Amino acid sequence: MKKIAVINDLSGLGKCSLTAAIPVISVMGVQACPLPTAVLSNQTGYESYYCDDFTYHMDAYMKEWKKRGFHPDGIYTGFLSDERQADQILSFLREFADNDTLILVDTVMGDQGEVYPVYSEGMRKRLMDLAGYAQVITPNLTEALLLLGNKDEMERQWKEFKTLPVEVFMGEIEKIGKTLEETYDLRAAVITGIDLPGSDGTLRMGNLIRENKETDWVIGIKTGGSYSGTGDLFASVLSAGLVKGFSMKECAGKAVDFISAAISDAVKEGTDRNDGVCFERYLGRLL
Repeated sequence: MKKIAVINDLSGLGKCSLTAAIPVISVMGVQACPLPTAVLSNQTGYESYYCDDFTYHMDAYMKEWKKRGFHPDGIYTGFLSDERQADQILSFLREFADNDTLILVDTVMGDQGEVYPVYSEGMRKRLMDLAGYAQVITPNLTEALLLLGNKDEMERQWKEFKTLPVEVFMGEIEKIGKTLEETYDLRAAVITGIDLPGSDGTLRMGNLIRENKETDWVIGIKTGGSYSGTGDLFASVLSAGLVKGFSMKECAGKAVDFISAAISDAVKEGTDRNDGVCFERYLGRLL
């Protein structure tokens, strides 16, 4: 059975990070091997949370995996709480990855033109280093801009993008995807969760795929707002699908179908955004 090392935090509430990744990767027929970076009572979007930082335990964890000859087919990294964790993951990649290992880095730094509270310039530079190891990265638009410039430049570009007609806006995103691919020498850059107003008044959710110097879009109808864990679900589908040999476009299509159905139910049920989406009943779509 294929194996993916999933390096992320474990949050008891919020349906994100490892609690999102493990069921998705497992149902797709791949063994998820978690390496927790922290254990949280609930994800950090809530007004309060308890966090036990696992950074200083990661070395011992990796030594035990090394003793057992662990060789992952894929490595998927997500949310990091500080620069030290990024350094640990860089060590993990040097120790466990080889030329056959798919490395997917979800460069979690912010969303909707704003950075998360844990963001720092040092963290941005570490995530740039991690992106340099990756074959695939899955930033949202805010994070894509941060991978190419600092916080001030991101905020300036974000404001500028909000004034553009949708066709011009999409063209600018395609340029960003191309620049990411070239800058980080990637197999693919996938820019996720892009709001695209439709001509009929509907709001669509776009995902740009830049792969092997080709550009494509996977677009679905957007319902509701932003929910905890949807980026983790998307990256999990991609990591498992790519390890199993599916095409990038097929993986992205599966992810959009799966997550759209889960969001639709969350909207109907009036689920708080911090609680995440109702994805469990749709896991069968990924079989």
